[in-house]
Amino acid sequence: MIRIERTDVMNLANAIRGARNPLNSWARSDSAYDGLGHFVLGPADVDLGRRLARSGSDHRKFLRQIFVSVDLTAPLYWWKEFDTYKVGTVANSCSTMHKIHAKPFERDDFSHDRMSEEALSCLDGVIAVLEERRKKYLETKDRQYWDDMIQLLPSSFNQMRTCTMNYENLTNIYYARRNHKLPEWHALCDWILTLPYAADFIACREEPTDPQ
Repeated sequence: MIRIERTDVMNLANAIRGARNPLNSWARSDSAYDGLGHFVLGPADVDLGRRLARSGSDHRKFLRQIFVSVDLTAPLYWWKEFDTYKVGTVANSCSTMHKIHAKPFERDDFSHDRMSEEALSCLDGVIAVLEERRKKYLETKDRQYWDDMIQLLPSSFNQMRTCTMNYENLTNIYYARRNHKLPEWHALCDWILTLPYAADFIACREEPTDPQ
């Protein structure tokens, strides 16, 4: 499972203005803020951005200036793959080191939506041991009980991270992971497509064209 919350897209106005810097074509910009304070791209700016995005990383630098912040809750086995994308991304995570003992363990702390009954039974057994170790640690502060929790914790344990990325990162993720076997990647790619102008700037790959 993956939970995606609190999405915020930033700096679109500055990014598209910078996209016009190479040809000093700011006068052609047709974007503006609406009555609600939202920045809305005009057709000419969308067309420019689309052509730049299709023309390869050398031309689409403006995508690296469109920032996205989002809270992602996902299992540790998925985070191991997400950590491939370290360049241009920042993430602050909830800490298992500091907070693993802070609340009782329960089934919903783990991704189990695709588990068989046999696997669920095994998971429940592990949860029971983790909870027993947690209580012992709280009672005694004996480091052995803490070590048991850390080393026994399954990779299906869900962790929340606040992530900051840009549209270039998301373009790379979308094309690399949209056909991945893990459903969590499919859900993330579906979310990417909901972002402002994603169809024009992210999911727009075609043969390279001359952006000018």
